[in-house]
Amino acid sequence: MNQARKLRLAIIGVLLCLLVPLMQAQPKGKKSYVFHGKVEKVDVAAKRLTVTNEKIEGWMDAMTMGYAVDKADEVVKIVKPGDKITATVYDGDSVLYNVKVVPPDAKK
Repeated sequence: MNQARKLRLAIIGVLLCLLVPLMQAQPKGKKSYVFHGKVEKVDVAAKRLTVTNEKIEGWMDAMTMGYAVDKADEVVKIVKPGDKITATVYDGDSVLYNVKVVPPDAKK
């Protein structure tokens, strides 16, 4: 492979690395909602969570479904089935942003 082709491939690789985080960026100008749910399954390979969520007024009824998450590499290592979580969701988007595990109630 000649030098010019190697350089072009390297530049394309760098650009792709820079664009991937932007594809997971929070949607601009869309209404946000607070998401509360219980994790049913963590799919580490697909980097997705199956969550039973509470009703989100004006956006979604209570249901169980699979979600992509931002910062997936971090989230799938921390979250486990049975955890209660909060996150931010946006109109027209099924990605969970800023996922946080809710600490167990000290009274229980």
